[in-house]
Amino acid sequence: MADPILHPDSDRLRDPVDAPALEALEEGRLSRGFVDEIGDRLDNGDDESVRAMVAPLRPADIAELFAMVAEGDRTALARAIGDALDAEVIAELNDYVREDVLAGMSVGAVAEVVTQLDTDDAVALIEDLDDREQQEVLSALTPADRADIQAALNYPEESAGRLMQRELVAVAEDVTVGDVIEQVRATIDPATDFWEIFVIDGERRPVGTMRLSWLLTTPPAIAVADVMQREQTLIPVDMDQEEVALQFQKYALISAAVVDGQGRLVGVITVDDIVHIIQEEAGEDALKLSGAGDGDINEPVVETYKTRSRWLIANLGTAMLSSSVIASFEPSIEKLVALAALAPIVASVGGNAGTQTMAVAVRALATNQLTESNTRRTIWREIRVAILNGSTIAALIGVGTTLVFGNPMLGAVIACAVLFNIMVAGLAGVLVPVAIDRFGADPAVASSVFVTMMTDTLGFLSFLGLATLVGVASLS
Repeated sequence: MADPILHPDSDRLRDPVDAPALEALEEGRLSRGFVDEIGDRLDNGDDESVRAMVAPLRPADIAELFAMVAEGDRTALARAIGDALDAEVIAELNDYVREDVLAGMSVGAVAEVVTQLDTDDAVALIEDLDDREQQEVLSALTPADRADIQAALNYPEESAGRLMQRELVAVAEDVTVGDVIEQVRATIDPATDFWEIFVIDGERRPVGTMRLSWLLTTPPAIAVADVMQREQTLIPVDMDQEEVALQFQKYALISAAVVDGQGRLVGVITVDDIVHIIQEEAGEDALKLSGAGDGDINEPVVETYKTRSRWLIANLGTAMLSSSVIASFEPSIEKLVALAALAPIVASVGGNAGTQTMAVAVRALATNQLTESNTRRTIWREIRVAILNGSTIAALIGVGTTLVFGNPMLGAVIACAVLFNIMVAGLAGVLVPVAIDRFGADPAVASSVFVTMMTDTLGFLSFLGLATLVGVASLS
């Protein structure tokens, strides 16, 4: 008989499982064979073996399994694994997958899960429910839990108030280290994770912090005020979560106190939550630049369609503007067909250059590297980069066009147009995101539409206009 398996997150012994589960665990991820095997056993109604296969998995792995099985199998999987679908697993679920899982649970079961979660995870779960479901779940909670969650829901989405958890350890500054240890042992739930102890004054304003390492290594008789660190980073409750993440990154924080408008301690944000935020924000900006919406493969098809179609319609409008520029030079194109073949090159090179600059600018704005104090310096830097890139590409396309078409004048025209368009791209790539950001909008959402419109339109205009100006006949 196989030896029992020790669950990674506890000292409980699990029953032995078969090879597919072991292979999945050994690989550190869920293999396709493991997921397919789960699906087959669910189809056959073999809940017992599914439960045995899932037993050794960590909560994050179980959450990943729910995302990887077919959408129609999620309810069956939830039924099969039973108690293994606990609060930890639900907290790890993808938002769209969690909706499917919660849809198959009773209000009482959802409320039970909420009571087992930290405030921040509970809020993340409840805020995804519709209004009716929210009220049903909230009404099933205890008055204290309901008040905490409703208070958090009153804060703006993606703010520190939504992100924070209310479970924390706070002590007065006039107590000793020994008093703190006794207080923690007597009042703090053993399931509560914390890394720092917050020291507060009589009005619950944070005046310092004390790390657990200090607590364990300081003699009990020493006063907290003598060992605490008074310098700390306080997070306003209405601060955007992206700015919170920047604060954690800048000051290498493990946790930080969240304060209300009067400076009173109301919650704590920990670095494990920030890791998720940094990942979300980084991916979010990249997806917004491409107009792909959330970019979640579990998002319903209709929602994905709505998001992407709006973007494509906007691009269609800018493309029509560019095509109208081409149409206005129809007589010149009729005289020299090579203009039609070369014009897209000018626009394409400019568009790519603009995308490069725009991506750098959007990231710099998101990380607070690009501010009002250095905007002019950044613009001048991008102009110099554009001149260097433009000169290089212009020389290459000019020589290439001359060799292919045997026409030095045509090569000179396209070289000048490429140089001009790359310089435009460099300027637009910085100025458009900065301008959008100054108006309070998200530069990652709208920048690429405007930058592409400018590089395409001015690329065609500069090339065809210059060709017409010098005389198409001289280019023939």
